Amino acid sequence: MRLNSIVNRFVSKLSIPHPVPPSPRHRVNPRTKFKYLITGKWRLIAIAVCLFLILLGKGQATPLPPLQTHPLPPQLAQWEDPSNSGDYFDRVQPTSVGYLVWSEFPIKVYIERPTDSHLQSDRRFQAWVNAVQTAVEEWNVYLPLTLVEQPEQADILWERVRPPLRATLNRETRQFEIPTARNAEANYKVYRRPGTPPHLAHRFTIQLSPSQTDEDTLATARHELGHALGIWGHSPLKTDALYPTQVRYPPPISPRDINTLKKIYQQPTRLGWSIETASKESPHL
Repeated sequence: MRLNSIVNRFVSKLSIPHPVPPSPRHRVNPRTKFKYLITGKWRLIAIAVCLFLILLGKGQATPLPPLQTHPLPPQLAQWEDPSNSGDYFDRVQPTSVGYLVWSEFPIKVYIERPTDSHLQSDRRFQAWVNAVQTAVEEWNVYLPLTLVEQPEQADILWERVRPPLRATLNRETRQFEIPTARNAEANYKVYRRPGTPPHLAHRFTIQLSPSQTDEDTLATARHELGHALGIWGHSPLKTDALYPTQVRYPPPISPRDINTLKKIYQQPTRLGWSIETASKESPHL
């Protein structure tokens, strides 16, 4: 069943129409008739190609390292909350590679900057850059961050663009909903980082809308950077930076945010560990 689905998708991309029997009232174009004859041939080729790719993928699958815990970064190790305000760790979702923690510091951050001369004097563009830089400085108190000049050097990459609209399933109504606007989106990908030995790593891309006010841009940047640093979830309280919706008076990074971040960095992960330590029985990437 799965192979048949793959084949159908592959064939559809070849721009070869499905053979629909012509109506007796219409004349059959010889070129169209030829397409009917070769469709079966293309389907056989598609099956062969798909089988080859499946076998190739199995042969090149990367085994994942076992779940392990990294030492706490110094700033988080020293962090104490005298108010005992609690956390929202129970709302943070682990992934297939464990918790999204960083183990190599400083974390490298790239912020998109204007390249055209007329954009370099654009106040709105510069205000956007300043807001993101401020968010980086705020989180730098708790985890080491540094700005880099080239996007290919970055662990976290910021793009000045409105993210695309995506339909989401409302679990209560069981209906798909498409938002009218989105201000930001953080996504990550896991990859094999070369080295001696190679290890499992991840990279974040954050798309941040240029059409917000300066205050809202800073609040959104602060929120999204919290996700990229490992808080893959949301707080239920409006007084936390990781509250899921914008509020009238955006809060700063709260003790609950840092308590949650510290607890995340005490959890096991596959990220940052050598791929050579993985066994054949380990999950594969």
